[in-house]
Amino acid sequence: MKKILVIDDEPDILKLISKVLEKAGYKVMTAENGRLADKLFNEYLFDLVITDIVMPQKEGLEIILQLRENSPDTKILAISGGGKIEPAEYLDAARSAGAHAIVKKPFEISHFLNKVEQLLNS
Repeated sequence: MKKILVIDDEPDILKLISKVLEKAGYKVMTAENGRLADKLFNEYLFDLVITDIVMPQKEGLEIILQLRENSPDTKILAISGGGKIEPAEYLDAARSAGAHAIVKKPFEISHFLNKVEQLLNS
């Protein structure tokens, strides 16, 4: 069973993504911020990490750069609804930092799941 870590500071988004992925048959762990994600990275290997970009304590771009260096085989899906700038700019930065795919929030569940499946099967 593929193991996925979801990192997002919005509890409702975290819960939604987690339920959708579990229903699709994946083992899912969650972190409300990048600092909690760091602890999980030290304990587990993940097939896929889904991270929001704009978060307190540790930004998603930092997480992406860290994963590219320390866990190059882990696939990364960046998600963002924007912040001080438009979501597309954050997502472009995420792709430049090493994210394998990007999805703009809000997203359609089917589109999101397709991205997850593409990454896990590539």
